[in-house]
Amino acid sequence: MKSKVNYAFIVGLLAVAMAFVSCKPKESAKKIVTERIQYDVLLKSPGPDYPWWVQNLEGSSRETFIKGIINAAYEGKVKAYDVDHKLLSPAEVKAIENFTDTILGPSPVAPYNDTTIIMEHHLSLDKINRVRFLEEWRMDETTLEMEKKVIGICPVIENYDENGEFRAWQPLFWIYFDPAYPAKFELK
Repeated sequence: MKSKVNYAFIVGLLAVAMAFVSCKPKESAKKIVTERIQYDVLLKSPGPDYPWWVQNLEGSSRETFIKGIINAAYEGKVKAYDVDHKLLSPAEVKAIENFTDTILGPSPVAPYNDTTIIMEHHLSLDKINRVRFLEEWRMDETTLEMEKKVIGICPVIENYDENGEFRAWQPLFWIYFDPAYPAKFELK
């Protein structure tokens, strides 16, 4: 009887040991392809001939995604940085694309004298058609399996001149998920 108890004890101990060994994270065979790569992703399909999923997020998913980024930055839940990697306060983030213009022009009503017109501008989430990603890429050289780590994300809007002509894609702010950023930009 004693040998059966010892046998059961040893089998149980081996099972526990195997469970611990199998739960250890495996060493990654993936090697760094690049520590950082930056690229834009369109959020709205560039044309009706594209399949719905090519360079496109479905409408409600896109809205939730963009609102989540903007609201987190507005509320200070995440740190936001300008394009020069300067930390922005939530108030500074809210000021991006939200401003008031005061212009002098003719009154729209008689006697049509010059009057001050106040125009309020607000960030329209519909204008955010792209998201810029900063990522680290790794690859297993044997299987070619890729792994991407998102380091940062930046909403991007279309920027137009006073005549309505497209000027450029304008980044609004960066949010970094890696605590080494944005200081790591200064390293290389």
